[in-house]
Amino acid sequence: MKKNSKNQCGRRGEKFFSNVCIVPSLAGVLMFFLIPFGIVVYYSLISNPVTKEFVQLENYKALMKNTAFITASKNTAFFSVIAVPLAVVIPLGLAVILERNIMGKSIFRTFFLSPLMVPTASVVLVWQVLFHNHGTVNQIIEKFGGNSVSWLESSHGMFVIILMFLWKNIGYNMILFMSAIGGIPKDIIEVAELEGASRVYQFFHIKLRYLSPTILFVLILSLINSFKIFREIYLLIGDHPVDRLYMLQHFMNNTFNDLNYQKLSAAAVFFSLVMIVIIAVLLISEHIFGKDVEG
Repeated sequence: MKKNSKNQCGRRGEKFFSNVCIVPSLAGVLMFFLIPFGIVVYYSLISNPVTKEFVQLENYKALMKNTAFITASKNTAFFSVIAVPLAVVIPLGLAVILERNIMGKSIFRTFFLSPLMVPTASVVLVWQVLFHNHGTVNQIIEKFGGNSVSWLESSHGMFVIILMFLWKNIGYNMILFMSAIGGIPKDIIEVAELEGASRVYQFFHIKLRYLSPTILFVLILSLINSFKIFREIYLLIGDHPVDRLYMLQHFMNNTFNDLNYQKLSAAAVFFSLVMIVIIAVLLISEHIFGKDVEG
C-alpha cells in the first residue's frame, strides 16, 4: 500500500511538473497567436477602428467585389497550382535518381543544394542579370537572330517567377525525399525484388506509400513558401508590379500602407480559412492513402 501511494504521489508530481513546463509555451501561443488572431477577426467585423461600429460580414462582401483582391487571388492561386506540384514531383524524381549509384552523385547533390546557401537578395540579383531587358537571356536570343523580350512585364513573367521558386526550393525538398527513401524498410524491397516486381511497381505500390507523410510535409512546406514569393517579386519589380505578378502579399502590404485595417483583416481571415481547408484536405488524403502502411 505504501509503495502504491508513493507511486501515485510520484506520478502526480511528474504530471504537475510537466504541466508547469507547458505553461510558458501555452502563454506564448496565447499571447502571440490566438489573441492577435482574435483581434484580426474583430477588426474584420467593424466599420473602422475609430467608431468601431459592428457591420457583420460587410467587409467580406466588399472584399469579394474588390478588383485588386480578385486579381491577387487569381495570380496567387495560379502560381501555387503550377509551382507547388512541380516543387514536389521534380525533387522526388531527383531523389529517386540519386538513390542509385550513378557517376557524379555528390556533384549533383551540391549543385541542387547550392541555392539554399544564397540569400534572397542574391537570388534576385542573379535573376535580374539573366532576365533584364539587356540581360544574358536576351543577349543569347539576339545572338541567334531573335528579338529581346521584356520578361518580367510580359506574359512570360509568371514563368520566370516559377522558375526562380523551383531553383530556390528543389534542393531542400530533394534532401527530404532522399532521407525518407533511405528510411523505407529494406526487407520489403528485397522481398519485392525476389517476387520479380519491377522498379516502377516498387515505386508506385511500395515506396510511394511509405513516402506519403514526407510528400504531405513537402506539399505544405512548398505551399507556405509559394505565398512568400512576394519578397522576390518585390525586389525585382517593386510594390506595384504588372497585373500578372500582383500577388496576395502585394495586396496585403499595400492595404496596410493605406491603413485600411478592416479590409486587411477581412483578407487575412479569409486567407486563413482557405489555408485551413487546403491543409485539412491534404491531411485527410494522406491519412486515407497511408492508412494501410501505418497498420
